[in-house]
Amino acid sequence: MGNRAAAERRQLHNPGSFERLHRRCKDVFPQQIEGVKLVINKNLSHHFQAAHTIHMSSMSPHYHFNATYSGKRQAGPGENFPLLVGEMDSSGNLNAQCILLLAERIRAKAAFQTQQEKFQTWQFDSEYRGDSFTTTFTLGNPDIINESVIVVGHFLQSITQNLVLGGEMVYHRRPNEEGAILTLAGKYTTPQWIATLNIGRGGAHASYYHKANDQVQVGVEFEASTQSRETTFSFGYQLDIAQANMVFRGSLDSNWVVGGVLEKRLAPLPLTFALGAFMDHIKSKFQYGFSVTVC
Repeated sequence: MGNRAAAERRQLHNPGSFERLHRRCKDVFPQQIEGVKLVINKNLSHHFQAAHTIHMSSMSPHYHFNATYSGKRQAGPGENFPLLVGEMDSSGNLNAQCILLLAERIRAKAAFQTQQEKFQTWQFDSEYRGDSFTTTFTLGNPDIINESVIVVGHFLQSITQNLVLGGEMVYHRRPNEEGAILTLAGKYTTPQWIATLNIGRGGAHASYYHKANDQVQVGVEFEASTQSRETTFSFGYQLDIAQANMVFRGSLDSNWVVGGVLEKRLAPLPLTFALGAFMDHIKSKFQYGFSVTVC
């Protein structure tokens, strides 16, 4: 009996990061497109990539420049360290982050955001990935002078090959205000479907993902907030048409917002064309747009 339990523990997998619990379901939903967007990606070397984005919408036009450097140290498929990412727009706003692999199981990240030459946010993360668990500690916007800080702790543990349980603790302190919120999380995974639930004093977030076949995937999300006292129910689906190099994503939520995005890869050219439209029936607001991505 003891040997069998030890063998089962060795077969448990690492549950990944807390922030990616609902990622599989969210990938099914379309990303809203408004106006005209042109994205040009360029691989300057095996480790350095650059991207230019021009976005013209009902608001003022924006230009974004993004640069990414990935080092030679590989921790897994598609994971190279150190990782340096920076993005600046035409207004001078900057987003930057640095991710380091300090040891085989320990990762550290620093992220900064500036707006109009002033620091808006700065955040420091440390993560330890064991064979069957992940623990993360985050320190956000520490300000000794004003005595304000945000501290976040995450823990995920694989109970079986299918079940993952964990939690999140968020502590915030600012002048004349202090508090903490505990959230419990669970995720059950099978080859065909994934069910995830976060629940705590701040509200609840549940998602369900199902892969019907190689062409059809669907996702359902439910979110409730005790602070805003609002609940939202969303349904999304993804249809892959491999023969035509096309992917269609559609969604409908309880606020009567209907949307869809059609992506078409124009092989053999390195171009991807996307056309999207979203309609808010309650607010009578219609948004549409298209984008072209050059790889």
